[in-house]
Amino acid sequence: MTIAPADPASATEATVTQAEAETDGPGTVLLRTLTDLTADLPDADPGRVAAAALRGRSATADEAELRVLATEAAAGLISDDPVYSKLAARLLTVSIAAEAASQGVRSFSESVEVGHREGLIADRTSEFVRVHADRLDALIDPAGDDRFGYFGLRTLQSRYLLRHPITRSVIETPQHFLLRVAAGLADDTASGSSTDTRSVDEVAALYGLMSRLDYLPSSPTLFNSGTRHPQMSSCYLLDSPKDELDSLYDRYHQVARLSKHAGGIGIAYSRVRSRGSLIRGTNGHSNGIVPFLKTLDSSVAAVNQGGRRKGAAAVYLETWHSDIEEFLELRDNTGEDARRTHNLNLAHWVPDEFMRRVAEDRVWSLFSPSDVPELVDLWGEEFDAAYRKAEDAGLAKKTIPARELYGRMMRTLAQTGNGWMTFKDAANRTANQTALPGHTVHSSNLCTEILEVTDDGETAVCNLGSVNLGAFVDTASQDIDWERLDQTVRTAVTFLDRVVDINFYPTEQAGRSNAKWRPVGLGAMGLQDVFFKLRLPFDSPQARALSTRIAERIMLAAYEASTDLAECNGPLPAWEKTRTARGVLHPDHFDVELFWPERWAALRERVASVGMRNSLLLAIAPTATIASIAGVYECIEPQVSNLFKRETLSGEFLQVNAYLVDELKKLGLWDAQTREALRESGGSVQGFNWVPQDVRELYRTAWEIPQRGLIDMAAARTPFLDQSQSLNLFMETPTIGKLSSMYAYAWKQGLKTTYYLRSRPATRIARAAGSNSAAQAQPQKNIPVQQAADPDDAVACSLENPESCEACQ
Repeated sequence: MTIAPADPASATEATVTQAEAETDGPGTVLLRTLTDLTADLPDADPGRVAAAALRGRSATADEAELRVLATEAAAGLISDDPVYSKLAARLLTVSIAAEAASQGVRSFSESVEVGHREGLIADRTSEFVRVHADRLDALIDPAGDDRFGYFGLRTLQSRYLLRHPITRSVIETPQHFLLRVAAGLADDTASGSSTDTRSVDEVAALYGLMSRLDYLPSSPTLFNSGTRHPQMSSCYLLDSPKDELDSLYDRYHQVARLSKHAGGIGIAYSRVRSRGSLIRGTNGHSNGIVPFLKTLDSSVAAVNQGGRRKGAAAVYLETWHSDIEEFLELRDNTGEDARRTHNLNLAHWVPDEFMRRVAEDRVWSLFSPSDVPELVDLWGEEFDAAYRKAEDAGLAKKTIPARELYGRMMRTLAQTGNGWMTFKDAANRTANQTALPGHTVHSSNLCTEILEVTDDGETAVCNLGSVNLGAFVDTASQDIDWERLDQTVRTAVTFLDRVVDINFYPTEQAGRSNAKWRPVGLGAMGLQDVFFKLRLPFDSPQARALSTRIAERIMLAAYEASTDLAECNGPLPAWEKTRTARGVLHPDHFDVELFWPERWAALRERVASVGMRNSLLLAIAPTATIASIAGVYECIEPQVSNLFKRETLSGEFLQVNAYLVDELKKLGLWDAQTREALRESGGSVQGFNWVPQDVRELYRTAWEIPQRGLIDMAAARTPFLDQSQSLNLFMETPTIGKLSSMYAYAWKQGLKTTYYLRSRPATRIARAAGSNSAAQAQPQKNIPVQQAADPDDAVACSLENPESCEACQ
């Protein structure tokens, strides 16, 4: 008898005889283990995996080494059949449990005990677990690990599970890890009594959501909850430094401290005087913002996020700043390196006045902030009036056709993916924190989804978490399980709010701001999974309507949870400074028909009576890593490819769209020919004429969906996002004209922010391995930009009617 590959296409592979396996103790154990682990996976062939593992073994291979080889072999087969992801994950689960057991960890309480002894777990969390050890140990769901796919579990193993500081072995299993995160957020006031059950019940609720992958907090919370430095916030927004040396260098210090503890940074630089401006103290002239950004660039690279991931920051500049043209060159690969920043991300903070002048083909004036310091803090009609007054006073450093500058902005987007378009007036007009003069949103964050006020003494902070929308599809009713979604949102908001009080703040400015405004950012992931499960093409009217309804329901439940918290603990300290204190809820700013008007009316009455605990509650972040952990598609984006690459410490593996494979299996079309065709097509099924048209339409990629559909869907959910959303836009071959229309259309539709422009990789090999992760699918640099003979003509043509943009159709 032989252990042979199941696929005839692999018949040339070496095989291992059953007799040979039986004479090899570890090999026999491996085959038995694989057979057991695939008992409920009829499409997985344990013999095929065993054969590959035994061929790669060393002469002294033991059971553990063979299990590792088998895990990698199974992972390598995922592109043939996603069922092997489940097998690889089960093998990895066994290895993780064995590694933790080698450190004396077999229960959750033992895990915390070891972590506390080694200086990793906080005293507060250790005491809570000690008091409630029996109940907490009993919460562990043995089936929880089986919900992970291989790449999600591998991400946890390599980046999230706590490790012994000397042996570097893991000291917690994935379920221990999730329960530790929940326990780290236990209510302080109830943690000291062995008879109190409320705090354990709350921890059980959060752990249940995470174990079922219904909801996950963001990476900083997963990294640090329950540890000695519980810095659990994701985003920090710093106001522009003042136009003085001490303030500039104080910002470097703040950025370094925030980055050290795993914070993503957004910082404005619009107050700093431009190049050539007079320095009255020395009677010299300024070198502008670029040298200071070069120093910031080096600092971000030097101080990474706790040694766990690369430091990251985004710099925002207002479009009227007269260093804007040099700002646009910072990410170029050519030119003087002293004037290039290769680590910073760049974003434009664009007033409506600029976009109007682009549309009307008018002149745009550039100023130094030292001459017009008031412009930074103004928005809307007040900004427009002050800007025009400065022009009339002759304060402009330079004038330039607005379309010429806009064209340069589009070129930078096309070539680098940077220079994100974010809209100052839309961000401030509906912000709950800008009800009173003197409170202004000056920028967004690293990923463009956070919009909070900042000033010199306040660094805005946001705590993030995301609901896995795919987990709430009720296949029987072909609808969303709305009640379970409500309950999940309420639990999530409760614990996001608790981060405000438990969090470790690396700077005084951050702690002060977060305590005052108590903002949180509940987001979503897995929207593409919802559409696949319900068989809705991403750009269909039905998909957009469902997306909007989901956003509305999440906002309703989140606001209701915040009023519950306010009733128990009082409203946020800055309550009187918010729009909600004046009876204005975020949807009131939009002409939108509410799907649940009675619930909104009841909510409005409660808000008027007890207030809200949080100034802001909704923001959709990219979710690159936590979506990978949950095994779903990122945030609110369409899939990038039906075939994509995952990178692990063991190498690179191809992964295939499991929904597509299931459908093709039912049609009898998932075979070697289709697999090879999918690789050759770079993950697209549009040319597969043997596949039904409705299947091809459902499984289009982001490159094959009109971008107008993405923009319209984002605009439709905007009334139900009191912050914003990380919205990537996709264009295989960007042109100045297409981009000009696309971003003009986004502005006209009322979007507050946009994120990366994603351009298609240049080669077929790269396309075939294209990732669905925003963290991996970085935009290609120096892509040739197709354009008309005169770039200004391209901009002019595209802005006459942006709704007819070729990219949007």
